[in-house]
Amino acid sequence: MDKFGKLKELIASVEGDADKFYNKGNAAAGTRVRKAMQDLKNLAQEIRNDVTAIKNK
Repeated sequence: MDKFGKLKELIASVEGDADKFYNKGNAAAGTRVRKAMQDLKNLAQEIRNDVTAIKNK
């Protein structure tokens, strides 16, 4: 459950940068959004692996 909490925190932390990129055209914020999305992808994969491992016990 700890990883799921981290996932929610990461989404909340990137919200400001997403707003800056989409509404104000800030390119640097777009780079930060892309990095955060990659981190989210990796964390989501870890959660998927954990769920599968627990399910298959």
